[in-house]
Amino acid sequence: MSAGAASRVAAARVLDAVMHDGRSLKGELASALPRLPDPRDRALVEAICFAALRQHARHEASLAAWMAKPVPRRDGVLRALLHVGFAQLDALGLAPHAAVGATVEAARALGRSRQAGLVNALLRRAQREGLVDVAPEAAWPEWLQARLRSDWPAEFDGIVAASAGRAPMWLRVNRRRGGRQAYCDRLAEAGLPATEQPGFDDALRLEDATPVTRLPGFDDGDVSVQDAAAQAVADALSPPPGARVLDACAAPGGKSAHLLERDPFLRLLALDIDPARLEKVRATFARLGVGAAAELKAADATDTATWWDGESFDAILVDAPCSATGIVRRQPDILLHRRGSDLDGLLDTQRRLLDALWPLLAPGGSLLYATCSVLRDENQRQVEAFLARTPDAILVPLDPRFGADTGAGHQRLPGEAGMDGFFYARLQRRS
Repeated sequence: MSAGAASRVAAARVLDAVMHDGRSLKGELASALPRLPDPRDRALVEAICFAALRQHARHEASLAAWMAKPVPRRDGVLRALLHVGFAQLDALGLAPHAAVGATVEAARALGRSRQAGLVNALLRRAQREGLVDVAPEAAWPEWLQARLRSDWPAEFDGIVAASAGRAPMWLRVNRRRGGRQAYCDRLAEAGLPATEQPGFDDALRLEDATPVTRLPGFDDGDVSVQDAAAQAVADALSPPPGARVLDACAAPGGKSAHLLERDPFLRLLALDIDPARLEKVRATFARLGVGAAAELKAADATDTATWWDGESFDAILVDAPCSATGIVRRQPDILLHRRGSDLDGLLDTQRRLLDALWPLLAPGGSLLYATCSVLRDENQRQVEAFLARTPDAILVPLDPRFGADTGAGHQRLPGEAGMDGFFYARLQRRS
């Protein structure tokens, strides 16, 4: 099997797991990419998978229009391979001869020799005619479209368009290892020109993603990959020097690490309910050289009796589990996996986190409630309800760096200044 066919086989298997088994794109790529020795092949597989999922609705419409019978459910890998072929010809614009040839060879390598002719015919048709056009919002499930239209009627089209695009690569410079300008110079020397973002002191933006192995000093902890909207959490919380801080949902650890990069004397407790995910926090801290004095615990943050020692926190970060509708461009499989019924459980988890952790906050302390959602029920309305039932909670205004003021927190929508969709609400406990 040629290297080109091997790449298409890998992409088809990833997509099959994501599309038909409900697996995470991020998790499947993390498993599949290290098996490909050539970094160019790894980059191609990743690009194909993202393009295929972003254009999933268009690909499905084309298959429905061009096939007399749908691909059987038992043959999901063949269906996934057709998505691989369409993505190469359409979104990625690869050379048709190479794309078609490698994809047909991949069909044989996957044990689908009898369908190789079908794959060839469908890809040749896509090359000649182009794929079937669908409305941009067709990628979004109807229940989610309805919520978005209700929450953001004027912004709906922009949210959909931004979520279907490619995100820039945002870097966070570890200020304990040197300044942002110095690191920007190092990137330029490596052939990776970057731009600064006003108001985001540690952020640099690369227009095109690059493997972290190309980032100077990545293994030494000089830099991390983190969207600027997520970096803004450190500014929104802004704990006092040496404060006792709780990160209640810490994995994979980027936000905690950012706080520690800024103040190595923070007394930080990082919680996560999943011990395996907490190990990722530990690895993040180790790479960055932070957190020597930080404490990590695997625990359910809402079950405070099992982990809290009775000492109040000066600052609490609740980066709550959410629908992740603000980061669809980075995780396009969200639109395949998210169900309307999921939202009730997420709203309940968010409410329980706020109610359980608020009593642990010292008088005068601040709690930052944050999500990567754009749904008002998870954001503005969740905060409004909390304020209504919590007399000693005060909403602290934030500045325009954090997006539009909703009246109960600030909302950044996907694509604004090249950033992810994110919500921030800073709550202070009355003294």
